[in-house]
Amino acid sequence: MSKKVLSTQEEIKSKSKNIRVRLQSKFYGEVGEIPHNEYPRPQFERDSFFNLNGTWDFCMQDASAEFKGYDSKILVPFSPESLLSGLDGKVCQPTDVLYYKREFTLPKGFIKSKVFLNFGAVDFECEVKINSKVVGTHKGGYVPFTFDVTDNIKEGVNTVEVKVTDPTDTSYHTRAKQALKNGGIWYTPQSGIWQTVYLESVPEKYIADMLITPDIDSDSVKIKLELVGGGEATVRALDGKKEIAKAQTKNGEAVLSIKDYELWSPENPKLYDLEIEYGTDKIKSYFGMRKFSVMEDKHGKKRLALNNKIYFQSGVLDQGYWSDGMLTPPTDSAMEYDIRLMKDMGFNMLRKHIKIEPLRWYYHCDRLGMIVWQDFVTGGRKYKFSVIGIGGFLNLPTKDTKRNHKKFARQDEEGRAEYYSEMETEINYLKNCVCLGTWVPFNEGWGQFDSKIATEKVRALDPTRIIDSVSGWYDQGVGNTDLKSLHIYFTPIKCPKDPRVCVLSEFGGYSYKERPHVFSPNKSFGYRIYGTAAKLEKAFKKLYEKSIVKNVKKGFSATVYTQVSDVEEEINGFITYDRKVVKIPVKTVVECNEMLKKCYRELLGE
Repeated sequence: MSKKVLSTQEEIKSKSKNIRVRLQSKFYGEVGEIPHNEYPRPQFERDSFFNLNGTWDFCMQDASAEFKGYDSKILVPFSPESLLSGLDGKVCQPTDVLYYKREFTLPKGFIKSKVFLNFGAVDFECEVKINSKVVGTHKGGYVPFTFDVTDNIKEGVNTVEVKVTDPTDTSYHTRAKQALKNGGIWYTPQSGIWQTVYLESVPEKYIADMLITPDIDSDSVKIKLELVGGGEATVRALDGKKEIAKAQTKNGEAVLSIKDYELWSPENPKLYDLEIEYGTDKIKSYFGMRKFSVMEDKHGKKRLALNNKIYFQSGVLDQGYWSDGMLTPPTDSAMEYDIRLMKDMGFNMLRKHIKIEPLRWYYHCDRLGMIVWQDFVTGGRKYKFSVIGIGGFLNLPTKDTKRNHKKFARQDEEGRAEYYSEMETEINYLKNCVCLGTWVPFNEGWGQFDSKIATEKVRALDPTRIIDSVSGWYDQGVGNTDLKSLHIYFTPIKCPKDPRVCVLSEFGGYSYKERPHVFSPNKSFGYRIYGTAAKLEKAFKKLYEKSIVKNVKKGFSATVYTQVSDVEEEINGFITYDRKVVKIPVKTVVECNEMLKKCYRELLGE
């Protein structure tokens, strides 16, 4: 696909002369000519869909030079740094520009009234043209965006061009774990288009947005629609082919009364279909009847609850990195594989760490039954180790003050405004996901600022979910956050006495290098590293038997083990980076989760 494509085991050398291997995942051979060709919005699906993923013309060059023309081909939506892109893995620098171009043919009858061009994510800043005319610009590497291209597009042959720049970690912008000097818990940066690009067309009167709010206390589900064009819509709820409720909206809102329904839970992930008709615009969707809340147990201790019953959440940290696609899963089935494996191991929750996935990932969690804790993506300037490392491990006190904006690398007013803007976009993007139970505004002091204000903003935008305001440390004792959230790797695990719900939101990180399935043959990172798989399994089981079970009895309502998979040098996953080897036997992990369930049942007197 390009002038040079590295073989799966070819070694590459970074500037630090560290040897690294580009690994094919177990799904590498399943990637077709049009990757991720599934409809990208399972809860907002209409029959108008034209996928623009596939082979595009491409060029990466220095921004100071005149554009020299396209010299490569790239497989969208994979970033140029990834193996699946078909390129040689060169990392885009802050001084580089990425140029993309694709010619496509719209079939006759596709255009109704309006046409929208949708991007799942582009890292970081882009300018987009249709048929040589600029249709819009966007900043933000992790959130979706849409342009109205009605006046620029036509039936037949069209061209789309995208121009991208990415400062990575040289600015205050959102970057998460990407670092130009990667290593340890910081990973190879990626850039450009990394989620699905597609077109849709709608009639003159169309449904622009939808909010679904299930309420098990009133046996109803509220539907709020954003309707463009006046008039009202018809909403139907179905169980299979059987209609169970129907209503006409009033001012865009409808309440459906649901009878004899099944509650959604990890043990019974029951979903109901929705059909919405507004003129000639039709939307297919779904919902689940469930409720996330906080309750007191018989001892007066606050606990997490699901569907008005105290419910223990046993989870895993999930960073969503892939050896060949990096932030982009190679296939839809690859996303499903990770979720199913964690379910098979006995877990009922995943903490999506510093990343926003395509909506289809959340759809799989909805239908398979996996609760999700969703981190917001981190920004800010270079983090100080004394703040996010030493200060955090010592649990030093701090307050939300303007002086701490600089301490936490949040001195840029534009960066703080960007965080709030992207927070609103992310909540709106994921608002209808049945699985999503907890929002996590900040992680371990990474770009943390004004956490009380941030928590209040999240609460105002979504009062239906739990909030873990400051996961890990630098907890200001904020009165409106739900959780006392701890990360414990090196010191003895102890559940604190706190009036809030107590959760162990990161622990473990036990590591083993499963050769040859490693990104870095001569460098490793883990919180405790073991020389054999047998020693890793023994230590993992001991951790649960001797420490976790005891502290669940003392008050923890949720635990989050680190982590689903290895990521680059970080080798503390249940599975290898390429997803080819499960490092701890599934049976062993199931036994540990059964211990937690048993002790919780005993605790609640069940």
